[in-house]
Order: sequence, then C-alpha cells, then structure tokens
Amino acid sequence: MKMRKLLAFIATVALAAGTLAGCGSTETAAADETIVEEAVTEETAAEEVTEETVSDLTGTVKMAGSTSMEKLANAVAESFMIVTPGVTVTAEFTGSSAGVESVIAGSVDIGNSSRYLKDSEKESGAVENIVAIDGIAVVVDPSNTVTDLSKEQLAKIYTGETKSWSEVGGTDMPVVVVGREAGSGTRDAFEEILEVEDTCVYANQLDSTGAVMAKVASTPGAIGYVSLDVIDDSVIALSLDEVAPTAENIKAGNYFLSRPFVMATNGEIAAQSEAVQALFAWLTTEEGKAVIESVGLITVD
Repeated sequence: MKMRKLLAFIATVALAAGTLAGCGSTETAAADETIVEEAVTEETAAEEVTEETVSDLTGTVKMAGSTSMEKLANAVAESFMIVTPGVTVTAEFTGSSAGVESVIAGSVDIGNSSRYLKDSEKESGAVENIVAIDGIAVVVDPSNTVTDLSKEQLAKIYTGETKSWSEVGGTDMPVVVVGREAGSGTRDAFEEILEVEDTCVYANQLDSTGAVMAKVASTPGAIGYVSLDVIDDSVIALSLDEVAPTAENIKAGNYFLSRPFVMATNGEIAAQSEAVQALFAWLTTEEGKAVIESVGLITVD
C-alpha cells in the first residue's frame, strides 16, 4: 500500500478512536482495540481498505532518551501499535543527551530530548521535531510551609546563596538542593531558564525523574525539579512568581519554567522509514494529540 494512502487511513482510524482518548477515559487497552477494530471495519466499507492492508505497514520504531518523556513515550508506543499492529515501538530511557547521541549514531530511530537541541547536535544531523510542551515543576517535601518562590529566590537556592528556608518565609530548616545529573534535558532547561548554568550547588544529583520525586518526598527541607506530568500527592508543587504550575498557565505564557519535548530524527522526517513517518503523522491526529494531553502535556499546533 502506498504511504499516502496508509497515512490517510491512520488519520481516519485515529479520528474514530479520538473521542475515547480525548475524554480522558480510563477504559482498558482491550476496549481501545475494540474501537479501533470497529473503525477499521467502517473504513474498509468506505474505502475498500481491509485489515490486511493495515498490516502492510511493518517494522520497528526504536526510541531512546529523556526519562522525563517516559510517560509520553510509553503512551505513544502503546496507542500507535493499536492503530498499526504491524509495527513494534520500543523506548529506552537513557537521558536526553544520550538519546540524541544514539539517533545521530543511527542506533535508534528517534532520540527523545526534553530540551532544545544544541547547535552541535544539529550540525551532526539531528533534526529538532517538537511534539509537545512540558512544564518544569519545582517540588518540596510535604512538610514544607513555603508555597511560592520568586525567580530570584529560586536561583539563589540553587546557587547556594540561600541555605535556610527561613530566608524565604519558611521554618528554620536547611535547604537540601536536589537536581538531575549532567546531561539531563530537565537540568539543562531548568538551569538555562534560571540563568544559573554551571553555578548550581547540588546536595544530590540523581539520574531520573522518579528518583528526584522519591528523594524530595522523603527528605525534610528538600527541593527539586521534575516534569509537570509526574506530580502527585507525595510532594508539594510550588507556585513561581505567584503563578501555579498548570497547563493553562503555561499555554498563556504566565509560568516561566517550561520546555519542549523533542523527538529528534537523523535527518528530516520525510527521509525516515515509513513506520517512523507514520508515527509522526499520527501524532498530529486528534487521537495523537489526545494521548499527548492525557499525560499532562501541551500539544503543539
């Protein structure tokens, strides 16, 4: 089957399934498959496309990179494989820089990066495909009485100038500065936005979003930064400059800590395999956008 016809078919199926995803349903994957199968049947009648032709698209899509993009990558893989059962999508979470290095080296198809690509990466052939916008939430342990920090206060905490929570309106408790390891896209974006690159003083540098969440949740006086979509009741997400970290505030441009989620390719999308091209096409459908929103991210128009 021609690529154009397949992409049109994927869009039709995705639109049929989009209602379920867009409503934030908690139905099981089996229910999703039933809806997709019904959509396939309807499209078959209208366009004389059979289930067999859907399987004409075969192959693999390998992703690697940002741990902050784990929820998105897993959701995309699961949902896309329902629409295109002949394609296997896998994802590894090795950090943004490692993911981009892998796609440049040709060992994966997509390098997931939770930051803009560096000029050196682009010069090596990596193409920056922004698929979503994420907020970076600043989190503290549940016993902390501080609920808001200014940009200046946050910068002073991370550069070590502010050492006690009493200096920013809290109790007399030492600040425990937690962050990500060098090479993390979240760390790069956080430090760049705050203009504190290479000047941060960390008590702990951890290698995943989950590790930061766990450390902050269990450590009195701790502060850390994580992707907005992983926030739960184990921590307190601070307002910054009196603006809460919500998708609405990020869309409005009122919350200053936000960054892109990039699915980098080695060369333009049009030069990639049919399976990779189809995945990027699907991400622009209503169902693809619903999957992005379902993990707490903002779609790119």
